[in-house]
Amino acid sequence: MENVFDAKDAQNYIDRINNLTPETQGLWGKMTVDQMLAHCNVSYEMVYEPEKHKKPGAIAKFILKTFVKSKVVGDKAYPQNGPTAPQFIVADRKDFEEERKRLIGFIQKTQQLGASAFDGKESFSFGKLKAQEWNNMFAKHLNHHLAQFGV
Repeated sequence: MENVFDAKDAQNYIDRINNLTPETQGLWGKMTVDQMLAHCNVSYEMVYEPEKHKKPGAIAKFILKTFVKSKVVGDKAYPQNGPTAPQFIVADRKDFEEERKRLIGFIQKTQQLGASAFDGKESFSFGKLKAQEWNNMFAKHLNHHLAQFGV
């Protein structure tokens, strides 16, 4: 798995994103390319712009930590057409360029902050995570959706 904290791997994600166009079609799923970019931005918004999202309550957080966390932060890739958490659903069309620039900026910021900034950092849904778990979560999500759009 790629390391989102490594400059070369982060640049690889950026290069893949830059190969997308507003006309790029998904190979599976229902999202348009602009919706996919906005969807990928949600993971980073929860870290860098948490005021945009409602934190899960105690019961929801317990369920997420108990039943979902290992699937999200583990090594195993996401399956095609898997379930999407409600806060990650992007129903409206978005501005492709704006979402692309935001995602690239989030990738760059994460890489520049480095693994040490994320080791033990509190996750919105899963409590404190190790840097490797943050890496797995970001990398798996990016790989899954960039592959969905053929890049």
